[in-house]
Amino acid sequence: MPVYALGERTPRIDPTAFVHPDAVVIGDVTIGPESTVWPTAVLRGDHGSIVIGAQTSIQDGTVIHCTRDLPTVIGDRCVVGHNAHLEGCTVEDDCLVGSGSVVLHRAVVRRGSLVGAGALVPNGTEVPTGSMALGVPCAIRADTVKEGSFAHAVDIYVHNGHWYRAELRRLD
Repeated sequence: MPVYALGERTPRIDPTAFVHPDAVVIGDVTIGPESTVWPTAVLRGDHGSIVIGAQTSIQDGTVIHCTRDLPTVIGDRCVVGHNAHLEGCTVEDDCLVGSGSVVLHRAVVRRGSLVGAGALVPNGTEVPTGSMALGVPCAIRADTVKEGSFAHAVDIYVHNGHWYRAELRRLD
């Protein structure tokens, strides 16, 4: 897998995490235990830091960036869908960020919330605990996500990470 230091900024990847060989990890990036980073995802911690918690899935084609002043932090047991873009934001534990969504600077997605597929969470927006953020720009639907709603998806990606670490092999 392409993992790059940039000057003194060096990725820290837990040994139980799975980073697909076609993902790219650059600079000040921390990936927690049993987390997964799937093909063509790019995590670029060049000007600031990126922190991915435990048992979090960063799916195919996702781009995660940060700024000098705004780290990007994604909590434990989150699922970040295909082709999402997160930059300078915080996603707390137990959240789902849908495919093709964008979460921007200073946005905070509180614990147990959902960002819908294709949604735009603009700069400075807060998605309250247990809410949905849907649309462009997003509209918030408060108290609509039940606790544990994403546990099954988290379990699948933790399982897949172990499976891929054990059995993935390249055929040329």
